[in-house]
Amino acid sequence: MPLLRDLTTFSDIVKDTFARRRAQATWDAHLRAHPAPKPGSVEAVIYFADAPVNLYQVRQWYEPMRRLAAQHPTVVLTRDVVTAAALAQEAPLQVVHLVTLAEVESWMAVQRVRLVFYVNQNTRNFQMMRFRDPAHVFISHGESDKDYMASNQLKAYDHTFIAGQAAYERISKRLVDFDVDKHLVRIGRPQVDVEYAGPTLPDDGRTVVLYAPTWEGDRPSMTYSSLRSHAGPMLDVLLATGRHRVIYRPHPRTGAFDPEFKALHSAVVSKLEAANAADASARHLVDTDSPFGWHLAAADVCVCDISAVAFDWLATGKPLLLTEPASGQAEIDRQGLAGLVDTFGAAEAPRVLDVIDHASTPETRSKFDAIVEHYFGDVTPGASMQRFLDASARIIESRHPEAPAA
Repeated sequence: MPLLRDLTTFSDIVKDTFARRRAQATWDAHLRAHPAPKPGSVEAVIYFADAPVNLYQVRQWYEPMRRLAAQHPTVVLTRDVVTAAALAQEAPLQVVHLVTLAEVESWMAVQRVRLVFYVNQNTRNFQMMRFRDPAHVFISHGESDKDYMASNQLKAYDHTFIAGQAAYERISKRLVDFDVDKHLVRIGRPQVDVEYAGPTLPDDGRTVVLYAPTWEGDRPSMTYSSLRSHAGPMLDVLLATGRHRVIYRPHPRTGAFDPEFKALHSAVVSKLEAANAADASARHLVDTDSPFGWHLAAADVCVCDISAVAFDWLATGKPLLLTEPASGQAEIDRQGLAGLVDTFGAAEAPRVLDVIDHASTPETRSKFDAIVEHYFGDVTPGASMQRFLDASARIIESRHPEAPAA
């Protein structure tokens, strides 16, 4: 139906145009109330050239960057006005919006930026990396065993901040001609040292299960999501017990590549809504928009895929059910977390209660301690955050104006 397709495309263009006009008005109002940073005042930048759909990648760095900014002025630099308008309303940092590369060059020429952080591998990162004086540091948007985490793109950066020994081993095994000791900096996971605001759940004795599937991926090697393979039968069991409360936290990009996953997501939401309608005390929760973090304290058990959520949860020491990808094409690192813990296959989804019981035994939980040390190092409260701040400060101070360019 070419005509229908053309009409849909035209409608999308019109919607996007109006959204950008609204965003521009919001941004202009923000600038009138919040002047741009003074020349020479900015020392560090989070470079984020993406559309709002990927804001989750920078949100998890708000608090670590806010603390860094207290000592070394730090801003978020964006190239998309809709993203800039959203950041202006929620980020605890100053926001700079520059559209063209010429504008970026002019701004950099009057600032004393010593360090540029990158949370993803957007191709527009390469435009920022033309500047020689700052150190360029990849911090990613989570620690995981996904193939993405050992990309050859890491060679483009001066440094990559990693969580711990597991990341060091993963990268050193997979990259050729890469000096891991020079370029990798262990910082732990500073996000575990942040207290997150979240909803208050009833203290009624129910076991709270966090189900946090990742998105479907945009290539066969990244098909880790359990929405198609595990969600239906697993949730049918959990919602029927009267003893469990489910927090459903899908990946923000769910359905972005494969429309089927939008339908699968909607089916999960419908299941939880129906369960709440049948039992108002159940208080099952669908969370699609809050910053990830409060879930770690609120839930007793986590079911998730090979993703950053698994590693954030791992540091809590509470029972983890790591799903086994149903696709045989998914790239699985059996030397990583998927080889250290028992994975949760689709055939086991109807027996999820038994799997939870097994993950909750003292023997299973005790072996998590060594795994946590391997992935994160010291997880004493505050230790990871301090390592991040110290590493960032060292780089900033080493790149003073008189220092030679890298």
